[in-house]
Amino acid sequence: MTPQDDMGGDAPKQMFQGSWPCSGCSATITELPFEPTRTDGLLCRDCFASKRTSGGGGGGAPKQMFQGNWKCSQCNGDITELPFEPSPDREGGLMCKDCFRNSRGPQ
Repeated sequence: MTPQDDMGGDAPKQMFQGSWPCSGCSATITELPFEPTRTDGLLCRDCFASKRTSGGGGGGAPKQMFQGNWKCSQCNGDITELPFEPSPDREGGLMCKDCFRNSRGPQ
């Protein structure tokens, strides 16, 4: 895998050459704008574009929410809905939306 400069645009973008499998269609990906540390989850341009237009890439599709009765580890407030299902060993570290947002600092 060797980096190669892309001559398009104002600033050259470093591109990495290799042979990685696309997680969507199994096609071979030969060039990426980053050097992957893992191969799972890599998408070729077609699969990436398809995922973006179908709402699977942070856009239109609503996220599955999990219902439950948990307590915030910071303010002890009730948490009734989460965007993930917490494992029993991690329930002690859950935070409500406000405490989570405050813990991340200004964006």
